[in-house]
Amino acid sequence: MIPIFVFLVLCSVSLAISLWQFTVAWRFPLHRPIESSSKRPGVSVLKPLKGCDLHTRSNLESWFVLQYSGPVQLLFGVRDPEDPACAIVRELMDTYPNVSARLVICSEVLGPNAKVSTLALLEPWIEQEILVVSDADVRVPGDFLVHLMTTHLVSGVALTNVFYRLANPTSLAMHWEAVSTNADFWSQVLQSRTLKPQDFALGAAIAIHRRSLQQIGGFRSLVDYLADDYHLGNRVVQTNGRIEICPVVVDCWEMDVGWVGVWAHQLRWARTIRVCQPWLYFASILSNLTLWACALALSLVVAPGPAAGRLRAVGGAFVGISLAWRALAANSLRRQMEQVSPPMRLFWMPWLKDLMGFWIWLAAFLGNSVKWRGIRYRVRSDGKLVMI
Repeated sequence: MIPIFVFLVLCSVSLAISLWQFTVAWRFPLHRPIESSSKRPGVSVLKPLKGCDLHTRSNLESWFVLQYSGPVQLLFGVRDPEDPACAIVRELMDTYPNVSARLVICSEVLGPNAKVSTLALLEPWIEQEILVVSDADVRVPGDFLVHLMTTHLVSGVALTNVFYRLANPTSLAMHWEAVSTNADFWSQVLQSRTLKPQDFALGAAIAIHRRSLQQIGGFRSLVDYLADDYHLGNRVVQTNGRIEICPVVVDCWEMDVGWVGVWAHQLRWARTIRVCQPWLYFASILSNLTLWACALALSLVVAPGPAAGRLRAVGGAFVGISLAWRALAANSLRRQMEQVSPPMRLFWMPWLKDLMGFWIWLAAFLGNSVKWRGIRYRVRSDGKLVMI
């Protein structure tokens, strides 16, 4: 009887957390037009690159065709002059000669975080007061900078970031990751903002004042850390800056990967969060609604005697409600983020995501190594990287 009661409580708590996340996400004005500001400050866009895939050209081209009346400078940083990304950037620069764009070879290695090392070497080339840092796999809508600057120019805002969605979930494994990114992650971020002001940044696209970056020591102060976006936002908040989220969404186009690739990505992400916020990450298991519903169902099956019978009806109802709600809520949040309905044949995917997510949560505590861009690192307790 005790296990049934315990799992009934845990399932109730998890269901309440899920309802909380869904409510705050539903209220957020995602994708909704913003009344744009008349100000058009100069913007320098920093894009660290390494390698390319089928989507790289389209992703980068979206930055060349931005509909923005203010000055825009595009800075592309590549470590290896023979990197195939160089040819794509040069082709785009020839196609759009009126765009202020520069390709910079950043061969010096400043630290284990290659992305931040490239950003630090791009700093001397920056011409504008506001910086936008974006990953190579990000594709933006034409009015992206208009909306981003409207949010960023609000008084007191030092850093503005946006939500991102996995734009091309083709395989089952990528649909599993789409539940994590396009349904759970952004709703969890909004939930955390109801408890305290945001003190971390989302790395897909970040706008930051140049002076704010200088106050925290520039990008060079972050070259040793894995979670550079987390530490960037955290240090901005420590200098009394405020972080805001623009409701525009950017697309992340990833290579088609299988279960092994998705597992490695999710494990790296999990260990990153665990290092940054260990106690919050430990407590995050409470939000795994499918796990606790299945545990409750199992306890109902194996519990002996008539004493347990008094809880069977309540427990059985909770199992059914919890599993149904989890699938409905996750698919609804995916639809809100993706602006199209996920395939009905994959209605069950949130359950699989939760059950596999438990093993990823557990594995995050069973090691401190991550594989990033083909290189294996050990993550120290302070978040710094050491190459293995």
